[in-house]
Amino acid sequence: MEHRIIYAESLNPTSWPGGITTELFIFPLTADYKQRNFQFRLSSATVENEKSDFTPLPGVSRKIMILSGTIILNHEDHYTRQLSKFDIDEFEGDWKTSAVGKCTDFNLMTTGNTTGELKAAVINKYQISTLSLNENWDWLFIYIYSGKVNIEINSKMFSIKKGDLLVANNPGMELRITGIEDSELVLCEIH
Repeated sequence: MEHRIIYAESLNPTSWPGGITTELFIFPLTADYKQRNFQFRLSSATVENEKSDFTPLPGVSRKIMILSGTIILNHEDHYTRQLSKFDIDEFEGDWKTSAVGKCTDFNLMTTGNTTGELKAAVINKYQISTLSLNENWDWLFIYIYSGKVNIEINSKMFSIKKGDLLVANNPGMELRITGIEDSELVLCEIH
């Protein structure tokens, strides 16, 4: 398994019409979000306006997980759904989507045959958890939304904190996560 940590300090937040977004990871690494030439992209955003419209993204499948706050997503001609902490919604980027409410979210965008899953994990201080990784997935990402944890990979210990992202490809193995503080994590697997 190959792995690295992207530290929060190295990420650059940018404005979007509804708030602030931070690109956490894009693949291939040479891809550009504005050119829409990515296979997948991970980001976190704040929705700061009470009402906002999502950017149309034809050809892109989206998954969004709410990390704080509550919003009501309206997918015109499809459905309306209220989302609160750790709720997930899946939708297509060419749907006309709007939101009411303020939140912080985690976004997974995929194109083509690329698929992914999002899960939340709460790790309490001093708690030790073992995460078995599916050999069928090509990538694993662990985003630290709050707190601080130690992650043991191949007998090496890494300390990651709020806003950091662990990136691992070809991850078929187990990870050991120890809570240094009460922590909230987003786990994202990509195939």
